[in-house]
Amino acid sequence: MVFALYRAATRLGAPAVRLYLRWRRRQGKEDPARFMERLGQAGLPRPQGPLVWVHAASVGESLSVLPLVERLRQAAAPPQVLVTTGTVTSARLMAARLPKGVLHQFSPVDLPAVAARFLDHWQPDFVLWVESELWPNLLAEIRARGLPAVLLNARLSDRSYRGWRRTPGLAARLLATFRLILAQSEETADRLRALGAKSIACVGNLKFAAVPLPDAVEASAELRGHLADRPCWLAASVHPGEERLAGQAHHALKQAHPGLLTLLVPRHPGLGAKMAAALRADGLRVSRRAAGEPLTAETEIYLADTLGELGLFYRLARIAFVGGSLVPHGGQNLLEPARLDCAILHGPHVENFARIAEALAAAGGAERVADGTGLAAAVAALLEAPERVRQMAAAARQVAQSEAGVLDRVLDRLRPDLEALAEAAKGPPHAS
Repeated sequence: MVFALYRAATRLGAPAVRLYLRWRRRQGKEDPARFMERLGQAGLPRPQGPLVWVHAASVGESLSVLPLVERLRQAAAPPQVLVTTGTVTSARLMAARLPKGVLHQFSPVDLPAVAARFLDHWQPDFVLWVESELWPNLLAEIRARGLPAVLLNARLSDRSYRGWRRTPGLAARLLATFRLILAQSEETADRLRALGAKSIACVGNLKFAAVPLPDAVEASAELRGHLADRPCWLAASVHPGEERLAGQAHHALKQAHPGLLTLLVPRHPGLGAKMAAALRADGLRVSRRAAGEPLTAETEIYLADTLGELGLFYRLARIAFVGGSLVPHGGQNLLEPARLDCAILHGPHVENFARIAEALAAAGGAERVADGTGLAAAVAALLEAPERVRQMAAAARQVAQSEAGVLDRVLDRLRPDLEALAEAAKGPPHAS
């Protein structure tokens, strides 16, 4: 009943969804050159042979699945691979980081006709859905076509679980799309079972399989020259509102730490101009990297509103606050700084990375702060204790390396489907 109502509503609401997408395009939140991909109109031809469709909603999910995509393409009889993501930022990162030969498209919006159009063109032979974004019309089309599908790295927060419990029939119907669900944690596995999932296992979190974020050697050398002996710390993946808290922390710290430099990386590069304006209104001297503003001795906040350079800034600062956690967003990936020798700070809102946050805290690799005042105090303590920074960084790295075999365990579970694809590759070419 709930699904029927949703399907009817999305059919009737299709014109409104298209208007909303056009509004997003005007706001720079959709790629105008590839806009029709969001409406299921392919921007590329379907390649011949068996095709694996990997759907990853945004940046975090797409980065976590890169090692798996790499292994798929390294197989003796490699399938074609299509990766879909829904954001402009994730598309740009995928353009830079996907293995050669892997295709990328924007994910289609969840309208019945759009879902059908997308699948009619791509005709995937195997579907890998990543983490937690369950779209009823797309999943219904997958079920109707009898496509084998697996939900990878499944995550279900307590808040989402409570929401799905209000529509248990719909949840069970969507989860039945997947012949197998691989959960990030036993807690998520239990929640999914309670919602009706049948075949479910926990083999670990794919985020542990990711490689360190890339460096930029020339830029790193240049920036280190500018930093000289200045004390510095990093506020990474910062969400709106958190830049003001980082700025307030800088104000509180700069007298005791002459020459202090705060490095600030917005979660989305497009936030840079607004964040810079807010910080300048608070009396801080800001240099924006995307605007080509130089880092000078007078710069207090170096705002790196660029794409794909977060790894560079984690390597420059040994003390890293990870954003999305002092506002109710759910946090960002704590393993990224853990792999790059950082002592980690985060706020209370880390629901999306709860098990990782717990492991880092238990090992002594991360510290939770309650608010902006707590952030300033924690940064001050670490600036004054370099040996503690080294100890925290070492502990964090150990946690990041603790599930090194998770990718092999995931591939073991996928082996029956992948072997079937390899057999299919021996048959007549499959093309649209």
